[in-house]
Amino acid sequence: MLLDNYQSPWMDEELSIMRDAVRKFIDKEFAPVAKKWEKQGYVDRDAWLKAGESGLLCASIPEQWGGGGGNFKHEMILVEEMAYAHITGFGNGVHSGIVAHYINSYGTEEQKKNWLPNMASGEIVSAIAMSEPGTGSDLQGIKTTAIKEGDHYRLSGQKTFITNGMTANLVCVVAKTDPSEGAKGISLVMVETEAVEGGGGFNRGRNLEKLGMKAQDTAELFFDDVIVPAENLLGTTEGKGFIQLMEQLPQERLIIAAGACAAIESALRITAEYVKERKAFGKRILDFQNTQFKLAERFTEAKLARTFVDQCALQLAEGKLDDATAAMAKWWTTQKQCEIVDECLQFFGGYGYMMEYPIAKMYADSRVQKIYGGSNEIMKLLIAREI
Repeated sequence: MLLDNYQSPWMDEELSIMRDAVRKFIDKEFAPVAKKWEKQGYVDRDAWLKAGESGLLCASIPEQWGGGGGNFKHEMILVEEMAYAHITGFGNGVHSGIVAHYINSYGTEEQKKNWLPNMASGEIVSAIAMSEPGTGSDLQGIKTTAIKEGDHYRLSGQKTFITNGMTANLVCVVAKTDPSEGAKGISLVMVETEAVEGGGGFNRGRNLEKLGMKAQDTAELFFDDVIVPAENLLGTTEGKGFIQLMEQLPQERLIIAAGACAAIESALRITAEYVKERKAFGKRILDFQNTQFKLAERFTEAKLARTFVDQCALQLAEGKLDDATAAMAKWWTTQKQCEIVDECLQFFGGYGYMMEYPIAKMYADSRVQKIYGGSNEIMKLLIAREI
């Protein structure tokens, strides 16, 4: 198949061995229980411990903090293999690709020592709490506050759409430590939920029912005068949160783009197999010119997406990926993901609308890609600023 003739330029023997090991782990540990996770609305807690034991967590965090000592290319392998296997509930992209890197980049030595090894083992599951009921992409408009009082912060506010929210025992909360300021008043405060749950002012709301990503627990979080130790401020200085967020967002957006590429490739593979076997009017669906032309266009777009994202991955691994290029990768690949999965579903006819067919699940799972990590409209605004 066309997609199998291409190998990413960043792949090497070590990464190929890792890919094979990750694929075998997913086939053994995750695939057999994926439907169970979808029905219950969350990933079993022991899945995190198994992933940690197998080295799947914090792959790009230094070994001294319990991580794998790799870089973004190692995270790419994990993102891709989860997408190829249609495992959308395991929130490792947030845990390892985002929160762990905030701690590694900005945390004190003590913070790294306290949290990263346990995140790598799966004993700690993490989340990042940005969005609020009235604030999504406009992070400067958040209402959650963390006011310092002596040796602690008093944290109050509400967060929503939080990936890993029902499971996480470490939450990176975006809050205003100076409500009179805009971006300069934002800080990141780490909340250890076990210390504040059950009487400490912290409550988890419902596990939100979503259009897709059914196995991924997505929660509302409530903070009512939660007392958080002052040493849980990420870093040592207040007001650095917005800069920290902006510096890490290119990686978050490339994680989303990498997942989009893998989803596109998976959709095209299963569709190609289907149109070769399914017949209508006495011939294969693939033998119709419309099918050939449509798939030719979509396979071309898949190759373009893959080539672009691979280049971005190389730049990110070298610390050279700029905000605008990351925004380009995020919006374009997720837009194409939705378009291509929709068109692939059409080839399945009525069967494509049945949830027993993977393409139906992929259709539902794809839609959020254009929303989270910064909406695609925001991505275009970021790009326009550089014109």
